[in-house]
Amino acid sequence: MGDAGRILIFTGDGKGKTTASLGMALRAHGHGIPVTVIQFVKSDTKTGEFAALKGMADVEIVVTGLGFVPRPTDPRFADHRRSAEEGLRIAGEAAFSGRYGLVILDEVCMAVALKLLAEEAVLAVLHEAAPDCTVVLTGRGATEGLIKAADTVSEVRCIKHGFDSGRKAQKGVEF
Repeated sequence: MGDAGRILIFTGDGKGKTTASLGMALRAHGHGIPVTVIQFVKSDTKTGEFAALKGMADVEIVVTGLGFVPRPTDPRFADHRRSAEEGLRIAGEAAFSGRYGLVILDEVCMAVALKLLAEEAVLAVLHEAAPDCTVVLTGRGATEGLIKAADTVSEVRCIKHGFDSGRKAQKGVEF
């Protein structure tokens, strides 16, 4: 996305982190820059963003999550960890390849916060990315190490959310 790659993070407890990263994907696509989005934790391929990205040339989306993450003591936790590690392997290949100008690691901060991925493993992907590859990380709970590695960090803060007053998730708004 320019002369040199960058690292950006969208974190916090508010709505809009993924949306912000997908805005960057739209911008990059408009400039003819190839994009890949790897979704961690999330498992739904029936979202509006999945459908839209699948229809865009030079934009790929890979869903590697398994959905709601159980406690680490639950036997299913190991499956979630393996899924996240596979997502990070895919992300690493994409970032190293030189094929993409923008690599979005959606919910990777949450994957680290939930101990599905080691912070060091994510940092290795960031540090070894191709020089002109911009990497965007999203999700609650960005760690100090990830924040330190980033060029730009934005915190999305929840002031009020419709869920709190009983509003259900709405197509086109939340998914």
